[in-house]
Amino acid sequence: MHELALARSIVAIAEEAANGRRVRRVTVEVGALSGVMPQALSFCFDAVVTDSAIDGATLELVELPARARCDACGEEFEQEHFISPCSACGSPRFTRFQGDELN
Repeated sequence: MHELALARSIVAIAEEAANGRRVRRVTVEVGALSGVMPQALSFCFDAVVTDSAIDGATLELVELPARARCDACGEEFEQEHFISPCSACGSPRFTRFQGDELN
């Protein structure tokens, strides 16, 4: 489960950024095609934050849909899978601009 390693990194980053101040919430954007399971990340965060410098902070997950722009017709469309073709013209050529990030 790589979500545990991600949760540890997120807590470390939040602790460093807080610089001794109280942290109430940590917001993380999770792309639909990022390979991260939001529920697992939330579970791991709750376990890792205990007894840390940001104990008591909650994790706010913002789930981002995968979006792409068709290279053939220019249509912007949502993707359910890595290789979902354009919903307007069916072209398999596209440029994804959202959905594989973890911020």
